[in-house]
Amino acid sequence: MKLLILNGPNLNLLGVREPEVYGKQTFKDYFETLVQAFPALDLHYFQSNHEGALIDKIHEVGFSFDGIIINAGAYTHTSVAIADAISAVKTPVVEVHISNIHAREAFRHHSYLASRCVGSIVGLGLNGYRLAVEYFVLRK
Repeated sequence: MKLLILNGPNLNLLGVREPEVYGKQTFKDYFETLVQAFPALDLHYFQSNHEGALIDKIHEVGFSFDGIIINAGAYTHTSVAIADAISAVKTPVVEVHISNIHAREAFRHHSYLASRCVGSIVGLGLNGYRLAVEYFVLRK
């Protein structure tokens, strides 16, 4: 099973950016724990601060991978283009947010992606990614 974890803007700063909201662990370190926890899976990771690069990656894997786990960061609340890219591909997508976006600023309460995804996991920290991986494993 091939899964892509796709992180958007500012998530490259996990571990140093607002640790009271996002925690102190880097995503690189967390990704290694996922790889070790799911050795039978072909896990891939991509992060970009650029909307077009995220869309290009969705297009690249969206017809051949078994699943995409996306945390589009702030693009969640602004990008119709990423939502359209998710709709355009066949690979199912799960939306993940480390913090509870519904308990934060009002502009974060709306996700353009949610209606295009098979599900959303919010507010469970980095464990949300693990739960999304488990979803795809159990779905198969």
